[in-house]
Amino acid sequence: MENYRRYEGINKMDKQERIDFFGKQIELERNIVKRAEASVKDVKNPLVKELILGIAMDSNKHATLLNALIALNSGSTPFIKEEVTDQLKLNLEEHIKLEKKAINTYEILLESLEDDREKVVVSAILEDEKRHHLLLIRLHKMIIEKETVTEQDLWDWTWKDSLFHGSPGG
Repeated sequence: MENYRRYEGINKMDKQERIDFFGKQIELERNIVKRAEASVKDVKNPLVKELILGIAMDSNKHATLLNALIALNSGSTPFIKEEVTDQLKLNLEEHIKLEKKAINTYEILLESLEDDREKVVVSAILEDEKRHHLLLIRLHKMIIEKETVTEQDLWDWTWKDSLFHGSPGG
């Protein structure tokens, strides 16, 4: 908890302090992955094992996202070439459609489930898909409008994502 309190004023940090902070968080996320993998090494129950490994995958994702924030603060975010942008737009449009299909499928599945354990897992997947869908729409909009993403935009998105990531199903 003390470590967190040191960073409550992150918006007041200079870029190097933010880079250092994100680097420490990457280390934390990687440690979470190692612990999760070690904790299920001898676990035979596939539900428990796969849920813990799924959480570890999220921690890997968090480390990747933190690397993006380091790049943002390091100034290493080069422009995307026009020909790449066009293909990226098309790929994002397809990805958005696929995420929407997944959302619809999981919503229907969730309504039909009676086992609470299945509901917890499907609810978690559904919430992930909803977040993915929203982020892809934002990225697509940025590319189409060639909008500049500000540091504040990233913080706003991260904050909104954390609000929805708190508990399975809501």
